[in-house]
Amino acid sequence: MALYVIGDLHLSFGCDKPMDVFGGRWENYTEKLRAGFSTVRPEDTTVLCGDLSWAMSLQEAREDFRFIHALPGRKIILKGNHDYWWTTASQALRFLTDNGIDSVEFLNNNCLLYGETALCGTRGWTTEPSERKEHDRKMLRRELMRLEASLKAAGDREKLVFLHYPPKLLSNEWTEAIDLMEAYGVQRCWYGHLHGPGCAQAFEGEYRGIRFKLVSADHVQFIPQKIF
Repeated sequence: MALYVIGDLHLSFGCDKPMDVFGGRWENYTEKLRAGFSTVRPEDTTVLCGDLSWAMSLQEAREDFRFIHALPGRKIILKGNHDYWWTTASQALRFLTDNGIDSVEFLNNNCLLYGETALCGTRGWTTEPSERKEHDRKMLRRELMRLEASLKAAGDREKLVFLHYPPKLLSNEWTEAIDLMEAYGVQRCWYGHLHGPGCAQAFEGEYRGIRFKLVSADHVQFIPQKIF
């Protein structure tokens, strides 16, 4: 039983927004994803770090979830900034259940277990300069509360953190989230969101006792990354 992680699948089976139009690594990306998941076994777990589908509603996302369901193993998903289909986790779970999709779970204001290890996380938010400063501060405060709720739910277990937005870039960081992870003894964190030239801004490595890694799909060649 292994644990994997990958982010930013950007599926679009139910809407006309395929990532193939960007060329390069994104050409035939759904086939690359199928091939990348070929080493994942039915008993394994994969965390998907947001931006799963371009769909604007759950109905439009149905075929994207069927694609995810057809991938081997248990899938744990968290929200990304482009997951416009997301209303509430409970509503989405009911929709998936009604459609016979039972291999997907939601990481949202909770923690989920992989054996005795707690999988924690939330979407996060941008830390880059913006004209909407007050809105960004509000969203960061809200996401920080969600992250703490997830970490608290883990109790005394070992905690792994998964985010969509990067908590640290080469140029800036989400200091409050890093403080919180440090306080809860987190040692490893994975995130997505960055693509193409933007990946050069990612921080990957150890900082304040936490090891950070970027796992957006194009950055990792559409291959889920084994954690252990």
